[in-house]
Amino acid sequence: MSALSNNNWSRRSLFRAAAGMAAAGTLAACGSNNGRSGGGSGDSLTQYFHAYGEAGTEQAIKRYAKAYKDANVTTQWITGSNFENKLFPALLTKNAPDVFEFHPQLQLVTSGQVADLSDIINPVKDDFNPADIASHTVDGKIYGVRMIDDPQFFYYRPSLFEKAKVEVPQTLEELIEAVNKLTTDKVKGAFLGNDITPVQSPLIWSAGADTLNDKNEIAYHTDAVAEGLGQLRKLFTSGNLLLDAPADWWDPSAFTQGLTAIQWCGMWAMPVIQKALGDDVGIFPFPKVGSAGKFSVTNGGWSMFVNAKGDNVDAAKEYVKWLWIDQKEYQEDWALSYGFHIPPRTSIAQSATKLKSGLPAEGVKLFSEYGHFDNIGWTQAMIAAINDVIANSVRKGGSPDAALSAADKKVNAELKKLFG
Repeated sequence: MSALSNNNWSRRSLFRAAAGMAAAGTLAACGSNNGRSGGGSGDSLTQYFHAYGEAGTEQAIKRYAKAYKDANVTTQWITGSNFENKLFPALLTKNAPDVFEFHPQLQLVTSGQVADLSDIINPVKDDFNPADIASHTVDGKIYGVRMIDDPQFFYYRPSLFEKAKVEVPQTLEELIEAVNKLTTDKVKGAFLGNDITPVQSPLIWSAGADTLNDKNEIAYHTDAVAEGLGQLRKLFTSGNLLLDAPADWWDPSAFTQGLTAIQWCGMWAMPVIQKALGDDVGIFPFPKVGSAGKFSVTNGGWSMFVNAKGDNVDAAKEYVKWLWIDQKEYQEDWALSYGFHIPPRTSIAQSATKLKSGLPAEGVKLFSEYGHFDNIGWTQAMIAAINDVIANSVRKGGSPDAALSAADKKVNAELKKLFG
């Protein structure tokens, strides 16, 4: 969902056992004053959420939990940076959560960390976006319930485009040209995140490539991707990118405060952006890269998992079923009342009047036409390897091909661990 309230959720490798044990004490302190929120007797369950940026989200999650009468549900609302660096170490301790949110990751399944939820999802499977089911499925079993889908794209100020005589970019070259023209003494042309990594996957997709192919082999190392990295380097060194925003890309404040004419951000920020800028806002996908290029939109989002190694697996599954399968009113509230997110349940999405017109409807259209969903085989370590590509080629100016080759070694090592 919305990105972390205090950082771009760190994309480092998943299990860090050594750091994990040390971090467990820190995690216990997070939200430790929440108390029990459940109203019933029976099992005690703990759920972990990262701190969403939208006002009212923490209160909403605790309100839902309190309404559940079959267990006492405590919420750990984890603020600060590196949510997964607190979550995953905690999973290795006796204080592990029973239920937690994250993204579908194959090693969570292969390590036996997450429970098979097929029995609670199958009866309503046809009411979920098929891509959300596919991204959580391994060997025919479904691990995790999608709570929200979060398209990410570029926001822009039409008034500034008109003033600078700039059209909406169709290609990366046109984006660079637009950024240069839009930059003034007071406004930078664009903000792609403080470390540029938010656009690494869309750059790959927009170059007509992918992270992995259908055989779980590297698909990102192409001439077009290397060329795109070179173009991003040109943009990075132009002086026309905002590189030191007070808050990172997930927060729209750089855009709403007029620090930049274009910002990569999520649909969750749309209500705040529209409140600040009125009609002076538009959106567009990541533009085409190279001759075989395609528009692309990242679909982020968050899913709910049950800790298969916990003491209360059945009770945890019952709670997840109650909240994320049965309680459509809460699911709609979560998706639409705080920021804008696309409900993964088709029946809820179809009745979501807030997404039916104007800019939200345009966001849904971009998501439907150009959205890329999670690949469960694309792991934290692989994401970190591509982070390094951005660092070494875009920010430090090294050879894109050499940076991609270095990533290949790390990604292939991960693929061998996962798939043999």
